[in-house]
Amino acid sequence: MKTIVAGREPVTATEFIELALGIDLELFTGTATESQMERAARLDVAHEVLADLWESEPETAAYAASLLRTLPLKTQQNGRRPRCTVRRPAKPRTVPGSAVAA
Repeated sequence: MKTIVAGREPVTATEFIELALGIDLELFTGTATESQMERAARLDVAHEVLADLWESEPETAAYAASLLRTLPLKTQQNGRRPRCTVRRPAKPRTVPGSAVAA
């Protein structure tokens, strides 16, 4: 059975939480690559949203407040290791039993 929230089908658990609770998780958790200035601006907005949530939805606000204490979300990768960008010099190929004429 598929889970559908608000007419949309979430693919990941994160998407499910975002759709079910109506909050952007990245707003409360941040990203691993944000600068200090971006982090300060994000936290200002997150605290304003959190203040509104406490008045309207205390359970969601408690969850959002706990997200503020977590580490930033890592960017999703496709499961592969990053490619090595340093090229190593090619080793000379030798064929067994062959001789090089001088």
